[in-house]
Amino acid sequence: MFSTAIIVFREVLEAALVVAVVLAATQGLAGRSRWIVGGIAGGLLGSFVVAGLTQEISMAFEGVGQELFNAAILLTAVAMLAWHNIWMSRHASQLVTHLRQVGSNVSSGRLPIYFLAMAVGLAVLREGSEVVLFTQGMAAGGSDNLSLLWGGVIGLGAGLALGALIYFGLVRIPTRHLFTVTGWLILLLAAGMAASAAGFLAQAGWLPVQHPLWNSSDLLSQHSVPGEILHVLVGYQDRPTAIQLAFYLTTLVLIAVGMVLSRQRGTSHRPIVSSTH
Repeated sequence: MFSTAIIVFREVLEAALVVAVVLAATQGLAGRSRWIVGGIAGGLLGSFVVAGLTQEISMAFEGVGQELFNAAILLTAVAMLAWHNIWMSRHASQLVTHLRQVGSNVSSGRLPIYFLAMAVGLAVLREGSEVVLFTQGMAAGGSDNLSLLWGGVIGLGAGLALGALIYFGLVRIPTRHLFTVTGWLILLLAAGMAASAAGFLAQAGWLPVQHPLWNSSDLLSQHSVPGEILHVLVGYQDRPTAIQLAFYLTTLVLIAVGMVLSRQRGTSHRPIVSSTH
């Protein structure tokens, strides 16, 4: 039961942290619940489909289909998060000033909240499929079903509770600073996903296998609770390779440059409001 609780807790926590950051980033936006809940539901449904097709996926591309599938999910999520941050860099000031009018932006499709919903769905898909596969394997190995159930419930509850605490901590940030804070969190989240994708591509043989640049697992293991939180939120890895670091920094720079250019473009196109009436 304890091992089941730990595994489920880690996987649920990773997905819950992504959901928490996205929910905080869309705080006050009309229609966000529908999109985010839809993303979560789609991810859960997809996780069962992926778990059912795991044998076919694993054997694809000469036995490295699972690694390539994970890399594709992560890189797609990076693209969704990058697009959101670049869009928000141009429109955040208007959203802060006119939150009551955002509903029209959402309904007309000008606000790309659906990109974040897709990122949430992909996160839930990846972590959910791993939970399903783990529990299936434990059950096939003769583990007691009641122990699996209780372990899963405990892990699920603990992961969701910690994700909720982080979310409520984020939403206490004043609105004028909220988009800045969550924008940086999403930027680091995307960079960490890109580094993880590089690791999967190396496992698949699509990138060179390298020795780690350093090993900080004795100071902070990536598989500890603090390490898991930092891994999701800022991309922390205790044994990163040069390629993973390059993917991390390149993603960080490209999205940051896109945000700056988008903000400058938004400023240059902002209408000048006359002070006289």
